[in-house]
Amino acid sequence: MDRRSLIKHSGIAGVLAAGMAPAVHAQAAVRWRLASSFPKPLDTIYGAAEVFANAVKAMSGGKFEISVHAGGELMPPFGVVDGVQQGSVEMCHTVPYYFYGKNPAFAIGAAIPFGMNARQMNAWMMHGNGRKLMNEFYGNYGMLSYAGGNTGTQMGGWFRKEVKTVADLKGLKMRLGGGLVGEVMAKMGVVPQSIPGGEIYQALEKGTIDAAEWVGPYDDQKLGFAKVAPHYYYPGWWEGGPEVDFFINRKAFDALSPENKAIVEAATTVAAVDMLAKYDARNPEALKQLIGAKVKLLPFSKEILDASFKAAQQVYEENDAKSPEWKKIFADFRAFQRNQVAWFRVAEGRFDSYMQSIKL
Repeated sequence: MDRRSLIKHSGIAGVLAAGMAPAVHAQAAVRWRLASSFPKPLDTIYGAAEVFANAVKAMSGGKFEISVHAGGELMPPFGVVDGVQQGSVEMCHTVPYYFYGKNPAFAIGAAIPFGMNARQMNAWMMHGNGRKLMNEFYGNYGMLSYAGGNTGTQMGGWFRKEVKTVADLKGLKMRLGGGLVGEVMAKMGVVPQSIPGGEIYQALEKGTIDAAEWVGPYDDQKLGFAKVAPHYYYPGWWEGGPEVDFFINRKAFDALSPENKAIVEAATTVAAVDMLAKYDARNPEALKQLIGAKVKLLPFSKEILDASFKAAQQVYEENDAKSPEWKKIFADFRAFQRNQVAWFRVAEGRFDSYMQSIKL
């Protein structure tokens, strides 16, 4: 069932009001397992999977339960797609760009450098060709996807030393969230490192890495990065609006009743909306507290941003040549983004720039 149709004709309240729960009660109980890529202490990004599971249980009257397992509990954080593909678990909650190494096209389902913001990404997925194209691609892995949240534009990360120019990046060992941004950064001399969220602090503390990015103030404060890397840069130009996804084993989903399929779709919407709202609500106060603790909040220089943009376009050309799936999806993504940027430049851009210039 198409999510847009579900929301348009019934919505979550309508699903319940239409008497779905009694119909589900007559069915056999369903038990699934969900493997997360995230550590349990992060109540925003990990917590979205619990929000989803709780919604499924409530809508089904307790007849459909999904147990949520933190990264590393059932399988490595970056092994969850293999787990879903092989049927070891019915579903996972992760960021698609973690699996860039399998095929560059995975990254487009989450975020690419200088890509779309959260609202634009949602528009492409729901009312453009995004979800259709991505699910055609994920079908090669026996999976389908639903949005599992978004963080909004992320921060650029924590650095032991200031980075004012591109020359300052050369030789820098930096934890980065996906292989795509790693390739872009490598063109500027950075040595990218792939480290799960729960292991970043130790790597920074020991000096194994010189810098690291994670999400934003609320999560970053919880993980304590300010204690070992005091320079906090923005923006995370590689994650303007990263979508976190639920990947579901296709055979497991097809085996569900129509009612349970509708419940899964509705519950993913609950989780996706809730995650972004939580980040928007909690990041401002966390940033205030970090600044109060003497964190040095710094913007990336225009020189670094310009060089990063140029390097990103080079990587995109390379991906066009080596992955037909990337080339097809990226062309649609970029065409949609051009129109979004043109529109946001008008009302949204003018309103936001004015509001940011005044004192409330």
